[in-house]
Amino acid sequence: MGIAVPLKIRNRIRPIEKAKHMSQSPGTFEITARDPDSDARCARLHTAHGVVETPVFMPVGTQATVKSLTPEDLKEFDTDIILGNTYHLSERPGSDLVQRMGGLHEFMNWDRAILTDSGGFQVWSLAQLNQITDEGVSFKSHLNGDRRFMGPVESMAIQRELGSDIAMLFDECIPYPATQEYAENSVERTIRWARRCAEQERAKGQLYFAIVQGGEFDQLRGYCADELVSIGFDGYAIGGVSVGEPDELILKGVEASVGHLPEDQPRYLMGVGLLDQMLESVARGVDMFDCVLPTRVARNGTAITRRGRYPVRNAKWKEDPGPLEEGCSCQVCRNYSRAYIRHLIQCDELLAHRLLSYHNLYCMASVMADARTAIREGRFTEFRKEFMAGYSKVRDPNSL
Repeated sequence: MGIAVPLKIRNRIRPIEKAKHMSQSPGTFEITARDPDSDARCARLHTAHGVVETPVFMPVGTQATVKSLTPEDLKEFDTDIILGNTYHLSERPGSDLVQRMGGLHEFMNWDRAILTDSGGFQVWSLAQLNQITDEGVSFKSHLNGDRRFMGPVESMAIQRELGSDIAMLFDECIPYPATQEYAENSVERTIRWARRCAEQERAKGQLYFAIVQGGEFDQLRGYCADELVSIGFDGYAIGGVSVGEPDELILKGVEASVGHLPEDQPRYLMGVGLLDQMLESVARGVDMFDCVLPTRVARNGTAITRRGRYPVRNAKWKEDPGPLEEGCSCQVCRNYSRAYIRHLIQCDELLAHRLLSYHNLYCMASVMADARTAIREGRFTEFRKEFMAGYSKVRDPNSL
């Protein structure tokens, strides 16, 4: 697409040419505003590739690309940071090749911040998982079945070669459901691995974020968080949520973890990308989010809006001249109708994926931008209540 941003919508996002350059050392976390009625806050996280304004949703670019979009697209709605994945990039094209190509930023032509997931979740979720030991995980490649091994040393070495701005520590993701005994053993292993990760050499300016585990057991989450903080890292993530548990346990996991994390460092809720869950977590003091949802549902023909998700492929939209979302200022909604996008879906045209992905990520970014504005203006609680009143996780198309 690469379409220029019209002047009339530049009040929502910053012009591309005004990139935020780092003015302080990587890891500096400046809290710039607090909501008087909740734990929501705005902050600026300094990285080696610029400043990240929080709260923020981070698009997922697992294999060095946010599916169907270019870096230029992402900058149009002012994306500060994206994700890459250690396991997938180590499999293909290989972190050594990425390093020879100048690092992940140069390789994918992205000059803003990158966070790399440690690969722990992917290794845990592989069907051919073989064995977990205190040294790491042995498993089979999802590409060719070859034997692989990844542990804290290997994961951090790969992330060092990739040259990401934020490297996630290798951890063990606890499945749901799990017994307390399993969860206790897993948490102890995550803490031991964190100590090994802390000893590894980093890329220049690279930050290390630890991951709090503990499953549905609040006391374990608090213990894990306390132990990780005692080691000392640049930020902390809440992991092991959105792994199949009921929705109410996600916020319960946030509440059990966040109170044990430093006030003056970033807090990152991993794998959560529903707008209502994000805003509720912001209210509880979370700063960063990621999820594959916006681009994944786009490939299934689904639009994300401020009122909920709905399937654009439905016959209801066959002759609808309206945009994907009424009132949306994104380039897709300004230029393309639901009828046209439905036609592309019906014909299996790749442009459908691109247009829906662009709109879905724009929606996520704009909600986070509005949340930041509301926090700065001291009205986040009001904003959150108004948003929730009109939002449904899956919207009935007849109500749009």
